[in-house]
This record gives sequence, C-alpha cells and structure tokens, in this order.
Amino acid sequence: MQPEKKRVEFTGILLGVLLLLSGCGGKTDVRPVGGETDRTGFIFPEYCDVTIPCNIAPLNFYYTEPEGKHFVTTFTAGEHSFRQKGREVCWREKDWARLLSAHTDIRVESSYLAGGRQESFTWVIHVSEDPIDPCLTYRLIEPGFEVWDDLEIVERNLESFQTRLLSDWSHTANNCMNCHIHSQARGDLSMFYIRGKNGGAILNRNGSLRKLTLKDSSMISPTVYGEIHPAGRFGVFSTNIIVPGIHSFRGKRMEVFDTASDLCVADFDNNRMLTFPASARKDVFETFPVFSADGNYVYYCAAPARQLPAQVEQMHYSLVRVPFDAQTGSLGALADTLWSAHANAGSVCHPKASPDGRWLLFTLADYGTFPINHPECDLRMLNLQTGEILTLDAVNADKSDTYHSWSSNSRWFAFASKRGDGMFGKPYFSHVSPDGTCGKPFLLPQKDPHFYDNMLRSFNVPDLGDAPVSFDVGQVGRLWKDTPSEPFD
Repeated sequence: MQPEKKRVEFTGILLGVLLLLSGCGGKTDVRPVGGETDRTGFIFPEYCDVTIPCNIAPLNFYYTEPEGKHFVTTFTAGEHSFRQKGREVCWREKDWARLLSAHTDIRVESSYLAGGRQESFTWVIHVSEDPIDPCLTYRLIEPGFEVWDDLEIVERNLESFQTRLLSDWSHTANNCMNCHIHSQARGDLSMFYIRGKNGGAILNRNGSLRKLTLKDSSMISPTVYGEIHPAGRFGVFSTNIIVPGIHSFRGKRMEVFDTASDLCVADFDNNRMLTFPASARKDVFETFPVFSADGNYVYYCAAPARQLPAQVEQMHYSLVRVPFDAQTGSLGALADTLWSAHANAGSVCHPKASPDGRWLLFTLADYGTFPINHPECDLRMLNLQTGEILTLDAVNADKSDTYHSWSSNSRWFAFASKRGDGMFGKPYFSHVSPDGTCGKPFLLPQKDPHFYDNMLRSFNVPDLGDAPVSFDVGQVGRLWKDTPSEPFD
C-alpha cells in the first residue's frame, strides 16, 4: 500500500509517442535493446532460463533484432513439439497447455537471418510442478510526482489473460485508492482503502464487503499499512503522518517519509481500535506491521526518531518482532530485533512472512521507508528457522525491487520491479525451492507481446490470491456512494 496525497506536482514526464501496431502477426516497430531498457536480450519479455509454474498463461514474446527476418522458433517438451514462424511468438492457449502437460522443461530453438548471417540460439524454460495461485491483484498508477489520477485496482487470472476491475476512479469520483492486499493469499480475506470523501477501509471477509473507519481519537491518523490476521478477526496496522518531499540526493528526486508513526490493532468483530503505550513512543517510529504465518507474532520496522526532513538520510529501520495474543488482540511490550540497522548498513521495510512459516521476505534500501524511488533497493529473505539472510542475487536487478507477496503454497512470490528503464514498475515472479534457492524471475505474460511497450502506468503492489475475490467494481462503487463508513472506537 503506497501512501497518497492529492497531486503534488505534475511530473512532466513524456516518454515519447509509441506508435506500435500491437497484436500478434502484424508488422511492428521494435524498440531497441539497451542497458537502460527492459530489452536486454534477443527476445522480450526475456524468458530465457526462467522458472515458471505449471499453470501459467502462455509466454508470448517477440524478437528484438530490428534487422532480423525469417524467424523460426521450435518448442519441445517430452513428446510435444511446436514450431512457430514470425517475429511475434504467440500461443493458442490449448497448444500451450499441451506443452505444459509434459511436466518437463521446455527446450527452445530460435533461428533467424540478420545482416546476411544465420543466427541460432538454444535456450530453456524450466517448468516447476509447483502451481502458482491463479489470481493477482494490482493497482495501475502513473509514475512520477503526479502521485495519482484515474486509478484502477485490477484482478488478473494468471492461468489466462483475463482481467476484471475491482475498483476504479470512475466509480469513486476519482478519489485516491490504496492497493489491495490478501491475508496469506486468501481470496475470501482481503482489503484496500478508498481515501477522501465517502472513503474508508474496504474489508472483504467471508463473502461480505464492509467500509470501515479505522481510527479513534487516540490515533495520530487513520491506519495506513497493515495486514489481516489469519483468523480474520483482527488486523494490525501502522498509523502514520506521511510527508512527500523532493530533493537531489544521489538522483533520488522523490522521497516520502514519516514524521510520526505508531502501531495499532483493529478488532473487526467489535469495531474497536486497540492502541499500546509501548508503540506510541515519540522517540521511535514503527511501521509496516504484518503477522507471522501462525498469527502469534507481529513483524514490523522500527527506527529512532530523527529531525525530518533534514536527517532523512539517517532514517534506518530495523526488523523487529513482538508477540501477538490472538484472543485479545494485544501486542507484547518487548520487541526482539531480527535485523539491526545499527549493526548493518541499510534500512528495512515491507516484511512479508511465507504462509508455511519458513521465510520472511523484506526490502533493503540505503535509508528510509519508501523504496520504490530507491534504485539500490533489493529483496532479502530471512530463514526463520536458522536466522540466515539470503541475498537473492538471482532475483534482484539494478533498479528498485519491492512490494512483494507470497503464494499460498509458499513456492512463489510476486514483486514489483523497475528494472531496465527505472520508471515503470512491472510484476515479476520467482520460484522458491524448499532450500530457499530462488529461480530467475519472469515478467507477467501478456496476450500481446508488445503490451509493455505501450503501457504508461506502473503495476503497484502485485498481490497473489488463491481464488477470485467475491466483489467487483460495481459493488465497490455502490458501497462507496451509498453506505456510511462504520465507526471504530
């Protein structure tokens, strides 16, 4: 969930007019390969040697060689073999399903003429027997300093190319919307925020939809970041005073930081907010709370208060943990430090526990809590059984990698990456083996392989779900318009 304000400043970013004739088989212009683009290889999306789930939609792609011609691609898996001709490689879904049904890696042979020479490549797509959850939700948002306009929250079927709107600007008078998150990838337990007039936290629980005011008189703000307990009764949240700013430090022009932040718990059954003296200290900022897999702990990020914005570069958050009482909703008073910002260089944000209790993914940046604008931001994974920190070198790239979520079987995670152009966040997926080895990430497949060439919005907070949510854009619009937000005290 990304903090929002009304338009801070129009970015003025114009990436050029992309006059691409989209669609498979048509004549298209090809954007060049280069170090500052997503096109780093001879195909785009770059699916060479990636690991994919056995139930993913077809991996459509195109060849990036602008002078190439007579493209031929042969796919072989077990007894199945398919041959396609042309720059754009687009699958009929039933043929792709037959290829995946071999339950083995796919061998790919690519050949084409370029500059009078025959070019040939052999590469592999690794197919895992671990399925991925069938649903992915994300917010589509324009990048830059115009922080929101015409927002949409979308649910995508990962086994096909089908999408549907969960909420959008046209049904909510263009109010700001924060990203949709599931509890442990459950389609029947999720939430997001609509801010501004008629707004509230939209809670999807057990087939019903509610609009909630998650704030009482003791809190410094309404809730901002958080997660729903696996049992569904409670949610843990941070309450934050958020300030955006613009500076020139190391090219990080946009910064967002807290000037105050505390933790709280919402009791959804009794419409109560619970606050705690131990997390209401002015000398410590607490943010990004989430539950452990069993619901007995809360992980969050904590940092000593600084004079802001002057000391924003000294804001270093540690990863900490406190006990949680699932009967009363109480947080423990004493926190254990799992990763110390004092002992290590950097700042932690966005911890996410895997549903099997084995792993904790988090983001590591140089400082602060807004990693999407930090190109140095990488993912790390904590082994909760041994305490080992895995650097995930096979996953991270040269730009921001963050806003991650787990599949319900803990074998996949999704994340948003600005790799390549550094401007647009795109959804990637990585496989996690039982020993913690992570596969090379792959980009969310699209029906049109030129889709991302034309896309001028970022995919914000890609979140996996084991089933479609039970609501749609019309229901959310009616709830926003006609139903008062339930008060909490």
